[in-house]
Amino acid sequence: MKLSGNTILITGGSTGIGLAFAERFLRYGNKVIVTGRRELVLQQAKEKFPNLITHVSDLNDESGRVALFDWITSNYPEVNVLVNNAGIQQRFHLLKADARDNWRYFNSEITTNIEAPIHLSMLFAPYFATKEEAAIINVTSGLAFTPAAIAPIYSATKAALHSFTMSLRHQLSNTSVKVIEVAPPAVNTDLGGAGLHTQGETVDDFADGIFKGLEEGKEEIGYGTSVNRLRMSRDEIDEYVAKMYHAMKNSIE
Repeated sequence: MKLSGNTILITGGSTGIGLAFAERFLRYGNKVIVTGRRELVLQQAKEKFPNLITHVSDLNDESGRVALFDWITSNYPEVNVLVNNAGIQQRFHLLKADARDNWRYFNSEITTNIEAPIHLSMLFAPYFATKEEAAIINVTSGLAFTPAAIAPIYSATKAALHSFTMSLRHQLSNTSVKVIEVAPPAVNTDLGGAGLHTQGETVDDFADGIFKGLEEGKEEIGYGTSVNRLRMSRDEIDEYVAKMYHAMKNSIE
């Protein structure tokens, strides 16, 4: 994809990876719109980067996603890049989860991580296909390839988004729309809660690495430990997942 002269929508763009991407896209000379549910956090992002355009939007609601599409295409009809970045992570033991009375809590991870990006992709893809150049960037995870057993729903949603991204890429291969997957390793953000990823890659190093991949025209971009995980054999995956679970299981027991 071209890296300048775009109008870009980033979901979950007020903090963490999304905000780091927004900063770099601004640097490349793009118009950048970020969405999120918390108005105060969006205001703080705009104070940090005054050129950002912010918009409050709840992606967990179907009508909210349609309203976002309508608002974007009405106010910024030149929009040609969608970055599906918004995501949440829950860590829990399946034998201790209250799925009878608390399903809404667990289902929110499915809605945010897979229903929303699929819906937005389906809304924007036909619109983008009329453009001379466009792109859909889906942020999955290294856990799409080597699931973390302590985050079972998160890992499953990211695996599903990886699969959807592959299908989307093939279906749009004869259009102007590039479909790109970004698969982060652990990155030092507040995903899942403060302090859970302090041993991960720094946000700036990660974002710089991903933009290097974008500059090189890659369609599937990992960084750090996720690079090798994208191409592991099944036996390597089984060994890696078991090792990771034994190292982290105390956090949910």
